[in-house]
Amino acid sequence: MASNSRAQGAAAPAPHEIQGNSNPILGDGSYYSADPAPIVSNGRLYILAGRDEAPPDRNDFIMNEWQLFATDDVASHRWTHYPSFLKPEQVFHWATPGHAYAGQIVEAKNGRYYLYAPVQEANSTNEDSFAIGVAVASSPLGPWTDAHPSGPIVSQSVPLANRMQNIDPTAFVDEDGRAYLYWGTFGQLRGAELAGDMVTLRGTPVAVHTLPGFFEASWLFRRGATWYMVYADNQAGPHSPCTPTVYHACIAYGTAPDALGPWTYQGVILPPVSSTTSHPGVIQFKGKWYLVYHTADAKDGGNFRRSVAIDELHWDDAAAPARMLPVAPTQAPMPPQPPSRNLAPAAFATASNEPVPVQYWLASLNDGRTPKNPLPPEMWGTWTPHNPSSQWVQYEWSRPVLLNQARLWFWGDQPPGASQGVTAPASWLLEYWTGHAWAAVPHPGSYSAELGRFNDVAFRTVRTRCLRARLQASGSNGHYAAFGIEEFEADAPRSMAKRDLPPVPTGPSACPEK
Repeated sequence: MASNSRAQGAAAPAPHEIQGNSNPILGDGSYYSADPAPIVSNGRLYILAGRDEAPPDRNDFIMNEWQLFATDDVASHRWTHYPSFLKPEQVFHWATPGHAYAGQIVEAKNGRYYLYAPVQEANSTNEDSFAIGVAVASSPLGPWTDAHPSGPIVSQSVPLANRMQNIDPTAFVDEDGRAYLYWGTFGQLRGAELAGDMVTLRGTPVAVHTLPGFFEASWLFRRGATWYMVYADNQAGPHSPCTPTVYHACIAYGTAPDALGPWTYQGVILPPVSSTTSHPGVIQFKGKWYLVYHTADAKDGGNFRRSVAIDELHWDDAAAPARMLPVAPTQAPMPPQPPSRNLAPAAFATASNEPVPVQYWLASLNDGRTPKNPLPPEMWGTWTPHNPSSQWVQYEWSRPVLLNQARLWFWGDQPPGASQGVTAPASWLLEYWTGHAWAAVPHPGSYSAELGRFNDVAFRTVRTRCLRARLQASGSNGHYAAFGIEEFEADAPRSMAKRDLPPVPTGPSACPEK
């Protein structure tokens, strides 16, 4: 495959200018971008990214091509966008179309540019067909040719047999011209030195086991005498420094005295973002350091419609080795929101099943989102192998509020009435804290329990600091279904709709759990 020309002679969309005002770089929903990989060339910053093309209600990585962003000045928010930059099958004749996952471009000592790209190998006999190919060009813009046309340089059978999914390559060329490659996902990370041809691995790849929570998306670089490995970390749990839920990831990093380790964990630099996945790239450009990552913050974005963001990264050089400081994510200013009756965003949520199973996320109850096809952390859930017959979830405010309606959005993977899996409750009711005891809300309307929509219950206005939903499971004789709630709204009377909400409580609870 001689170049990155379009198949069947179709013309690629022309590069065009983007003028934004903050993150994401391209946030209008015209193109979604993920898995960013920055490189500096001839005074310009380029970011290679995959293109997310999944429809809003599909939970799948539909990624058929890579795209490129370029700028001379990050602070200007002016970027040149190169859409449809390259497709796997246009450069690797041995690759199948699609699955243009996270790749990276590096400049070698010979002045040429090398693209390390995970693609699926056609006619592969491996259990997993993902493999890493290498393309070469005289510019980050191409045209690209296969640097190893005989096939991938890494797969489940090359150079050594392995059981990994061989994706997410990251490469780095040091000041002496020595090059290194790391790759891996699902907790397995491998690394090796590259020979001068930039395609041959020297020696046996090393396995890294000393970076806690490593999941995927490694990024290798060097600063001074220290090597850094930044990666997506999903060590989860109620006391985790990373994330309460396994489906989310933070960005953590480790350091080493040598490119091949040993690696020492150093901490988290980016908390979970709005997308369940997180993917970092770190680069120095015109005297400043930047962290590049992706989020779901673009118009109509989601977990499979992500968009690249960039923020400045700072260092603590008084530490040894120099410490990467946590990055504060920025986002384009949001338009003013209309007055709302919903006071749930200002509430602190607790539940009877805490610590909540790590596949669910209690904080999703009052995030204002009800995705059509949610992933588990986009709801509060209760599933265990042995579910109890009842559960409760409650809100607490920092000061008394007036409420006269609540709305619950139930999710399920089983029909109502099931005695297994997740479904709507057989029944439920609302209680409020009077200051002395829990009491049923006065004069409630009917309690519906349908899946996939809001179930509204109006009641006579109460003044309280706490509102609770008690849920009775369907099933019998020790076999009960679990619950899933995507959203729990708590509404003030219509005459009290407002934008300003009380602060979320941080002190001891004013409402007992019993």
